[in-house]
Amino acid sequence: MPATPNNPVSPEPPPRVFRCRDKSLPLDGRPKLVGILNATPDSFYDGGRHQAPEAALAQADRMIAEGAALLDVGGQSTRPGHTEVGAEEEQARVIPLLRALVGRTTLPLSIDTFQPEVARAAVLAGADVINDVYGLHRHPELAAIAAEHGCAMILMHQDGAFAATTGETIERIAAFLVQSIDRAVAAGVPRDRLILDPGIGFAKTHAQNLEILARLGELRALGCPLLLGASRKSVIGNVLTLPPAERLEGTLATTALAVTQGVEFLRVHDVAANLRAALMAAAIHAAGHR
Repeated sequence: MPATPNNPVSPEPPPRVFRCRDKSLPLDGRPKLVGILNATPDSFYDGGRHQAPEAALAQADRMIAEGAALLDVGGQSTRPGHTEVGAEEEQARVIPLLRALVGRTTLPLSIDTFQPEVARAAVLAGADVINDVYGLHRHPELAAIAAEHGCAMILMHQDGAFAATTGETIERIAAFLVQSIDRAVAAGVPRDRLILDPGIGFAKTHAQNLEILARLGELRALGCPLLLGASRKSVIGNVLTLPPAERLEGTLATTALAVTQGVEFLRVHDVAANLRAALMAAAIHAAGHR
């Protein structure tokens, strides 16, 4: 409809962009796949498979070729029953890998750590995003490191007492993440550099995990992009009675459902298959909302 004095045409809103240091990703409705790159001997699915530098770089190349929008490098397993390693050991696992990746790709790189010493070393080595599985509730000083270097952050929900409580699952996660956002912004991280992760599988019951998956879209009210990390996790194994190696189809179901609820980022082990599922789900969802 043409603009008239009595019927002005509203200007198009500016495009949404996720920024991390000098890199950016458009939030244009196209799902963004975050490739998991574990440099650990004990991760629940691919533990030890990519610990050797050449194996890790080969996996990175594979995920880049398959369409990953971001790579998330981790040197500390957070699987159930894991034993934490010190900052020195974690840095030995991830810093050489990050340095190699900087010269190999222009994709944003994320460091999956909750240890400030590791985060700072990783940022200096080239990481663009700090992925904190405690959402600034264990080491709030991570936000200052991100702010100092212009990094983005992924803030995940993890509360050790969560599984022991009942009711208001999404509401309690939202309240936790609001605190995470406030801590990041107070430290100088712009709100548009934050991604929120509800923390599937972290100190949650099976029923809570399923409820979160069903109600992901409600967390969009917090105003930040959402990330789902359900790839091959026990919530899928519990439903299908399958080990991690046989949970791809279940993962694809969570990816498709997440996309239809407005989740922009999917953290996965299998980039190509999940990207196909995500794009198909996004196309169907868009067709129903024209």
